[in-house]
Amino acid sequence: MRSTLDTLALTRATALPGLDPAHYQRHALHGEGATWPEKNCYADLWIELLHAMGLDPHAMLGVTLPLDFEGDQWTFFKPSHDELRRCYGLDVQELTLWRPLLDHALEHLSAGKLISVEADAFWLPDVAGTDYRNQHSKTTIVLADIDVAAKRLVYFHNAGCYALEGEDFDRTFRLGQAPDPSYLPLFAEVIRSDRRVVRPSTELQAMGREQLGALVDRCPSDNPIRRFGKRFDQDLAWLRSQGLDHYHVWAFASTRQMGAGFELASAWLRWLDMGPEAEAAAQGFHDIGVQAKTLILKGARAVMSTKPTELGPLFERMAECWDHSLSTLRALPQR
Repeated sequence: MRSTLDTLALTRATALPGLDPAHYQRHALHGEGATWPEKNCYADLWIELLHAMGLDPHAMLGVTLPLDFEGDQWTFFKPSHDELRRCYGLDVQELTLWRPLLDHALEHLSAGKLISVEADAFWLPDVAGTDYRNQHSKTTIVLADIDVAAKRLVYFHNAGCYALEGEDFDRTFRLGQAPDPSYLPLFAEVIRSDRRVVRPSTELQAMGREQLGALVDRCPSDNPIRRFGKRFDQDLAWLRSQGLDHYHVWAFASTRQMGAGFELASAWLRWLDMGPEAEAAAQGFHDIGVQAKTLILKGARAVMSTKPTELGPLFERMAECWDHSLSTLRALPQR
């Protein structure tokens, strides 16, 4: 282990040699054919990070199958640490930030380990036009390459790989700022890849098929989309009173997580390649993802209007897709 003095002597560290944001090609799950190009900050990170490491992110997507409506949001889906270890041999542990983040990053990246950490999107240039230099919001990034002398960081965020420099670098690492006793360290994780396993697709698919029954058993016993539809009806007057900006925050936590999650569940089932019955279930989940995009738009119009809004038929179509997909999966002989 490096001493603190050794770390202070470092000025450059990389965990993924050769990574170039200017020529980075994002994974197809984030491509033009995706209904939801961005899912949520943590799932998107892992899709791209695994892709950059030469690993297939499809294997971790079973986590999206048991999505549920939790009352005020849909499941914020993310791969479990156990699943990342099982599929890829990666070890993810919480990082205790007992010293400046930059010192930790230099030490771990120089040892080939990556760091995921909460960050303020105000200083992330990849979100120019939304949060960048406009509003402070919490997100998660993965630190991949640091050049202290150049004040440059290469990082993963959302659906891609990017670089930030200059003041953005200083602010991300809190350089040159006076000590603040009220500042609370950000949540961070260290990602070890020294035991990484690159399994052939056939092996990963077999592992996924073995896992399918347990994941189906974890799915809600009643229809979560019908519960969601009832809650939308109850909350519509309140959403109208809060305005469109608040609606978009609500929609991210609810409609977007539902739509993006079921689109990924569809992609996982198709990747498993289990025949026409599973394909029918996959199509149902895919249809939910597409119709959720319609719901985002119609919901916004409903919030901006004072007229009666009837979105019941749309919710019911999605609910029927869920019923059909789940009943199909529960009837598969592999279970």
